[in-house]
Amino acid sequence: MADKKLKITLVKSTIGAVPKNKAIVESMGLRKIGRTIILPDNDATRGQIRQVGHMLKVEEVEEA
Repeated sequence: MADKKLKITLVKSTIGAVPKNKAIVESMGLRKIGRTIILPDNDATRGQIRQVGHMLKVEEVEEA
């Protein structure tokens, strides 16, 4: 079975963002605009995306 993953790209700068939001973005592993990471699709990741979704582009990917 394939696990669901999320491809997350930082599209907006964290300059001027609330410190809590900056910390969330950095904890996800995103430090520069245009960087992309792949994280598991679980409740923790979805909660982080809900907090800072206005700065991210999110796509679902299937990984074998």
